[in-house]
Amino acid sequence: MTTSEIPDSLSFDDETLRLDPGFADRFERDPRRPACQLYLISPPAIDDGFADTLDAALAAGPVAAFQLRLKGLDDHAVAALAGPVQVVCRKHDVAFIVNDSIGLAKRLGADGVHLGQDDGDPRAARDALGKDAQIGVTCHDSRHLAMEAGEAGADYVAFGAFYPSTTKEAKHRPEPSILGWWSTLFGIPGVAIGGITADNAAPLVAAGADFIAVCGAVWNHPDGAAAGVAAFEAVLAG
Repeated sequence: MTTSEIPDSLSFDDETLRLDPGFADRFERDPRRPACQLYLISPPAIDDGFADTLDAALAAGPVAAFQLRLKGLDDHAVAALAGPVQVVCRKHDVAFIVNDSIGLAKRLGADGVHLGQDDGDPRAARDALGKDAQIGVTCHDSRHLAMEAGEAGADYVAFGAFYPSTTKEAKHRPEPSILGWWSTLFGIPGVAIGGITADNAAPLVAAGADFIAVCGAVWNHPDGAAAGVAAFEAVLAG
């Protein structure tokens, strides 16, 4: 994931300056920008056998990153479950990202951390985790928050939820056009998240998402997690 500077002049209130839905249609996608990739988020709870499930999923198709997101557990409990998962990610050369906790990411030697709006400043994460850490920030449906995250040194910004999700209740519902706007103007990757399946991902890929964050569509796939990952291959290829 790469970064670029955010021009100071691009600052506004999302509510007062609406985004033209066809904004990105007037531009061609930068050919140097990689094709959209898969970003896996863990199921809400995992057990000792999850590492084997993850191993099969990561072997089934190209996955760029895996986020360990176990809400309701303290850092000690998450750390106790993380070891085998981290080994599998390393085996497949997949970035291991910790959700919410800068301290836990540092403790585990994770490849990065994903921060919600109330989980800390990207600058603090950079100071704690170092220059090579991958730092992501949830920006909901806000261009303003995304630009603030970029200015603070985030390596990627996440928009969503684009669709209803059984994993997490969402108060924000951006339009796909925000992905095209972001990818047209900025080099920092944009992640689409929220209720995404192999059947509804195509408009987000076409709109300009650099990464598709997926949870339930993989772990709850009727044929298993490996089949869940494989189902996205054709969609990501465009």
